[in-house]
Amino acid sequence: MMKFLQKLGKSLMLPVACLPICGILMGIGYALCPATMQGGEITGFLNLLGFFLVKAGGALIDNMALLFVIGVGVGMADDHDGTAGLAALASWLMITNLLSVGTVTTLMPSVADNANKTLAFSAIANPFIGILSGIIGASCYNKFKTAKLPDWLSFFSGKRCVAIVSGVVSIVVAAILLFVWPVIYGILLAVGNGIVSLGPVGAGIYAFLNRLLIPTGLHHALNNVFWFDTVGLGDLKHFWAGDTSADVTWSLGMYMSGFFPCMMFGIPGAALAMIQTAKEGKKKVAIGLVASAAVCAFVCGVTEPFEFGFMFLAPALYLIYALLYGIFTVITTLVGFRAGFSFSAGATDLVFSSSLPAAQSTWLILPLGAAAFVVFYLVFRFAIVKFDLKTPGREDDDVETEKKAVLSNSDYAEVASIILEGLGGKANVTSLDNCITRLRLEIKDYTLVDEKKIKSAGVAGVMRPSKTAVQVIVGTKVQFVADEMKKML
Repeated sequence: MMKFLQKLGKSLMLPVACLPICGILMGIGYALCPATMQGGEITGFLNLLGFFLVKAGGALIDNMALLFVIGVGVGMADDHDGTAGLAALASWLMITNLLSVGTVTTLMPSVADNANKTLAFSAIANPFIGILSGIIGASCYNKFKTAKLPDWLSFFSGKRCVAIVSGVVSIVVAAILLFVWPVIYGILLAVGNGIVSLGPVGAGIYAFLNRLLIPTGLHHALNNVFWFDTVGLGDLKHFWAGDTSADVTWSLGMYMSGFFPCMMFGIPGAALAMIQTAKEGKKKVAIGLVASAAVCAFVCGVTEPFEFGFMFLAPALYLIYALLYGIFTVITTLVGFRAGFSFSAGATDLVFSSSLPAAQSTWLILPLGAAAFVVFYLVFRFAIVKFDLKTPGREDDDVETEKKAVLSNSDYAEVASIILEGLGGKANVTSLDNCITRLRLEIKDYTLVDEKKIKSAGVAGVMRPSKTAVQVIVGTKVQFVADEMKKML
């Protein structure tokens, strides 16, 4: 399972890399044109420029699930073939259309009479379904890319049948989710209703669950309880309507305020810890990913570029991350800091919400932010080092010594041929992939592997993580060897 999660985490790196610049564009655009989020007339050059930037950034942020569909589909395919991405897209379209409100209420008219179920299916196009579709597309590709059909169906043999199989699998998955999804959604709504009476502790539990559920998209169920008027609460709605705590039955803003120190300062602290603990040869890569994500979180509160960058690589660390949100939300609620957001808990929303009647002691963001930065930094650094967590820049395949490995034979075809012979021939190889320095192979019979033969090709080493896996350490020339071996296979 951990191997699967790490592979999934790596496959998310490409789509996640698209998001930070979009978040920053939205933050700048929102600062120039608050009406894009808050409503109102959009006139004048600066407002129009802001509107333009918000729409430019939103083009990807609002369609993040689709990025995950393609990224996971291609990233988890054995040879990263685009066919898997097409199959994943077919799966996404199938599931989201079959589970759309219009389709579901036609199939099951009773759903239309249940507001919670309707709400559940209105949120079906989320990152969880995107990742699930990507996994379906990649799995079907890996399984059926070489399928041979009868002569009268031979046109659909091999890769052409992958999208078809993905569609069939997606129909089955959609049928299951038709009954499972509203139940899960309903349970979360009930949980939300249950913790409303717990005061600051309830706000902390909500913040914890909000972050924990981000990968599944089910955090929207809780958001509808606490932020909007689904059950008569509506923290966000009342805050921006100009109400105060005297107009409602709770301390207005308590379900939003705790996110500000965590997103604006906690994430940069965690990002610094990741950068400092990255391996020497990968610090620049880590800076490129997490530093830009931290800026994005600070400016406009878009946290997905940071969160999806490590949640599958180090799920235990993500649990800790969610817990820190819960703790800081309790503290923030108790000390009386109140701010709200119409988009997310970044600096832009903090500035605009500070003038609203419900805002209180917004200056406390400085000590709260400083505390969040330090705590997130120390906790992340300790956990990463103590448990050797594979955050960006710490993956096993990025060992600096391997990058210095020198292939003693420059005839890549010959090297590939010798390695293949040492693996027991092409009939014994079920899949081939490569990272920065290694060939990663799956085999049928481990007894046929001859390590001495493989090493005679001039490679730096051979690793056998399991009975069905072989890794050959080639060095930075690995792509050329992999290309030759793919031809042979």
